[in-house]
Amino acid sequence: MHPGDLEEATEAALVASRALLGVVAASLVPVLGRVTLPQFRVLVLLHSLGPTRSGALAERLDVHPSTFSRTTDRLVTSGWVSRLESPVSKREVLVDLTPKGRRLVASVLRRRAEAIREILAPLSAEQRQQIVHGLAAFSAAASEPGHEEAAAMLGG
Repeated sequence: MHPGDLEEATEAALVASRALLGVVAASLVPVLGRVTLPQFRVLVLLHSLGPTRSGALAERLDVHPSTFSRTTDRLVTSGWVSRLESPVSKREVLVDLTPKGRRLVASVLRRRAEAIREILAPLSAEQRQQIVHGLAAFSAAASEPGHEEAAAMLGG
């Protein structure tokens, strides 16, 4: 294999994804009795993006708007999100996390960050920097918004 080989990169990503999936699964265990995985994905998106148009969330999740509306109904009933009138257009509906929803996401992300820190701690600073660069490139290729992009989408 050559450095940068697609098959080698694919295999490395698959191995890393198994490790990360284990961390993600463990971080979700305490909340899965309260929210489903698809619902939690909505909460995480709102945590990253802030108040977002319902249609934009449906599109981002690749679900039909009516399906997303039912998901939102369940999240509103459970107290995880609220619907807001858009300041731009009265016809647009924004969805946002409630304080309860923010606490739920924060607790999962805190557990996840602690587990990842434990994995990364034994590595050298150079190894950690390589991981930072590799994961940033992977996230960009997957169109996952980073902190800067999420802030730009919110006008910050």
